[in-house]
Amino acid sequence: MKQKTARLSVVSNTLLVVTKLAVGCAIGSVGIISEAIHSGIDLVAAGIAFLSIRKASEPADACHRFGHGKYEDFSGLIEAILIFVAAALIIREAAGTLISGNEELAMDAIGFGMAVMLLSAGVNWYVSARLMRAAKETESIALESDAWHLRTDVYTSLAMLAGLVAIRLTGLVVLDAVFALGVAVIIMKAAFDLTRRAFSDLTDHALPPEEEERIRQIICDHSSDVVDFHALRTRRAGSERFIDLHLVVSRADSLETAYDLVKHIESDIGLEFPRANVSIRVEPCPAECAHCPSICHSGKEEPDRRHGA
Repeated sequence: MKQKTARLSVVSNTLLVVTKLAVGCAIGSVGIISEAIHSGIDLVAAGIAFLSIRKASEPADACHRFGHGKYEDFSGLIEAILIFVAAALIIREAAGTLISGNEELAMDAIGFGMAVMLLSAGVNWYVSARLMRAAKETESIALESDAWHLRTDVYTSLAMLAGLVAIRLTGLVVLDAVFALGVAVIIMKAAFDLTRRAFSDLTDHALPPEEEERIRQIICDHSSDVVDFHALRTRRAGSERFIDLHLVVSRADSLETAYDLVKHIESDIGLEFPRANVSIRVEPCPAECAHCPSICHSGKEEPDRRHGA
């Protein structure tokens, strides 16, 4: 599903780039040409997302014991950089036009530009909605990054449409470059957000606090069998989560009992987080108590567990 959705983004962006360039050059609009540049960057990003998803879907091998999920994270970072590049190109074109004041528009053809911007907004809204839905279902940062690329393109297309309408009403051609600068600001904000998300996963940042808390709750659901747990560590690679922890059980429990408990906890975590890789190390409790003071019952929690150390 991820590959088919990514392929749809490649096809739609190809059509939009060709259309925007043709109309932008025909009426001499730096705003529409900047939108074509933006869509061109989106096309490159969509291609990168498609290739990274294909690579990330490959199973673990001798060289990549933890799978290939990081390829999606690299894809998100590269896409964010490409958005910054697109913004820089748009700023250069628009600023040059404002300084020189030489922009001329074919006023009688502005209607074509308005139609293209409206078409672009509609197509990208549909494709970005498909991408975002698939990204949520598969937890793919590559698809999510591509979706935000296109969602940003929707907003910029609508901004350029408003600019062309304003030019037609006022006759102020300079508004074309002004709206192009507005486009650059919007997409730079999107690039910053994507960079932060991709960099977080690439540096093995812990899962969000609410997800770690849910993992603790799942373990505490087995409080009658669990004495304690510690050294909870989490990270993410692409759409996969990696969770490992140390589980303390009663020293009276047999190996078989401990094994069954571990498999049960792993299964429960897997139901909550379907693409989670869970690794649990079992430790016998050093104490011998008549009544086991389970950490989940007593409500005690050490600082390292609160922070997922």
